[in-house]
Amino acid sequence: MKVLVPVKRVVDANVKVRVKADNTNVDTANLKMAINPFCEIAVEEAVRLKEAGVVSEIVVVSVGSKAVQEQMRTAMALGADRGIQVEAEDELAPISIAKLLKAVQDKEQAQLILMGKQSIDGDNNQTGQMLAALMDAPQATFASKLQVEGNTLLVTREVDGGLQTLKLPMPAVITTDLRLNEPRYAKLPDIMKAKRKPLDTVTAADLGVTLKSHQNLVSVNAPAARQAGIMVASVEELVEKLKNEAKVI
Repeated sequence: MKVLVPVKRVVDANVKVRVKADNTNVDTANLKMAINPFCEIAVEEAVRLKEAGVVSEIVVVSVGSKAVQEQMRTAMALGADRGIQVEAEDELAPISIAKLLKAVQDKEQAQLILMGKQSIDGDNNQTGQMLAALMDAPQATFASKLQVEGNTLLVTREVDGGLQTLKLPMPAVITTDLRLNEPRYAKLPDIMKAKRKPLDTVTAADLGVTLKSHQNLVSVNAPAARQAGIMVASVEELVEKLKNEAKVI
């Protein structure tokens, strides 16, 4: 069984981001970059399935410039077998990413596409759903538990009302949530081995995909600074301020 795991390069979740002076985008110069946390969970789950003898090969794929190879090597150090980089210099919309992943899947014919539910930079939560639609494949989003039973998947997913369990045939697209697992740390010997694992580079043209612009980034602004709170002496004073100053009641 082959698993395809898309990953994205993002600013490390522990780094405080800053906006460029001209408000055109986030300034990523000299910032630490990492695998998107939800993508890392997907990699970990694929590795656990391989360790359980369910999965035979893990293929990690990423769309971006040559810089994404750093995160792909990290995924290989965690247990992925090989990588595919789809070259792209510009930031692409989720639908464009989904089209490229669909083209990669057409070549790889993986039984399972396991990916993060969203990236922490765009927060779109769209790529997995769009990929499943393009593939005409079943999907389960926000997965908190995943079991493979023969040619079917048993997926527990988090919904507003609690937990929902779905049974899906393969191939299928699964997007991972935080409670699915806790990713491991890469060991030094595995990091060294990852440097020798195969990593192929392809272009959109190689995949037969024609991309076009679907959206324009108008401006980026930092969130407004939060004002300091105040202490009140009684419930009556709190109600009075909510009513007359905040005007929320």
